[in-house]
Amino acid sequence: MKELKKCRVLGPVATIFASSTTGSWRLERPVIDYEKCIKCGTCERFCPTNVIDVYKDRAECVVINYDYCKGCGICVNECPSKCMKMIPERGEE
Repeated sequence: MKELKKCRVLGPVATIFASSTTGSWRLERPVIDYEKCIKCGTCERFCPTNVIDVYKDRAECVVINYDYCKGCGICVNECPSKCMKMIPERGEE
């Protein structure tokens, strides 16, 4: 059996890609009821596109970058206090 040579691997190459906004094709978007929000950060942790920031020292503590939000609803499904809901993007409610 051939013995493998050990080598130092630093990982994948870090490349910065120019991204374009993706929110224009979204059908629904998450909105927050700040009165119910417990500022736990669960929505921030579960967001697959990393577009949610939680600021515990602000009244409007959850900030979503809607330019890049895909409208997947994972943040709404994972919210333990159920302070988030999905609304239609085009205003039809």
